[in-house]
Amino acid sequence: MKNGVIKKRVRTAVYFVIRGATVGVLLHSIYRGKWENAMTCLLTLGLMFIPSFAERRLKITLPCTLEIMMVCFVFAANILGEISSFYEKIPSLDTILHTINGFICAGVGFGLIDILNENKRVKMNLSPIFVVLFSFCFSMTAGTVWEFFEFGMDYFFGGDMQKDTVINDLRSYTLVGHLGTMSVDNIKDTAVNGQSLGVNGYLDIGLYDTMKDLFVNFIGALVFNVAGCFYLKGRKKHTEFIENFIPTKLE
Repeated sequence: MKNGVIKKRVRTAVYFVIRGATVGVLLHSIYRGKWENAMTCLLTLGLMFIPSFAERRLKITLPCTLEIMMVCFVFAANILGEISSFYEKIPSLDTILHTINGFICAGVGFGLIDILNENKRVKMNLSPIFVVLFSFCFSMTAGTVWEFFEFGMDYFFGGDMQKDTVINDLRSYTLVGHLGTMSVDNIKDTAVNGQSLGVNGYLDIGLYDTMKDLFVNFIGALVFNVAGCFYLKGRKKHTEFIENFIPTKLE
């Protein structure tokens, strides 16, 4: 009971600090006329209300730890990453966030299917393997849809959500056609229309970033579901860790 009260107080404090910081950035963006940043702040504030909205509409309970992770994730991705350019300042931030996203989405998918599996009014009796398989697929689908969104924003609106990656070699069939695959190694520079871009290698415009994001999403989902499988096989033993990340039916 005491531990639960502490977690709720921490959750309240996190909500207060992060929402206050987001409102501060919003006002600063409006003052400086940066309307794109202001819209990002409004989107961030809207996303922060999704957990409480989902609890009321779906009649579920989200663990405090999961809620805190969701709110911090949204703040880090939008306010720190996009507006404050932390993606450039901390190159590994994008990888960390996609890994966490895979873990969080796996927890949400795991909780939803487990609620149905435990509901006596729903005729489902899935084995632990099928529950974790659904959770894993749910997480990977969420990650894939997000990559579709990033590509769509870049393709249709001229954005750069799929960050460029500098690589030093490539393999190409198109450049040589029927003669076979051509290998180009030790690329030192990329030029466009005869003008050097000043990068130390070939500039890939999204493929590597997308595949890296999906891979770390895979890692996050896999880690959660390995723990989730043990949880399902022994619910009454060592359940505290996994229960911090899965929604449960509201009593």
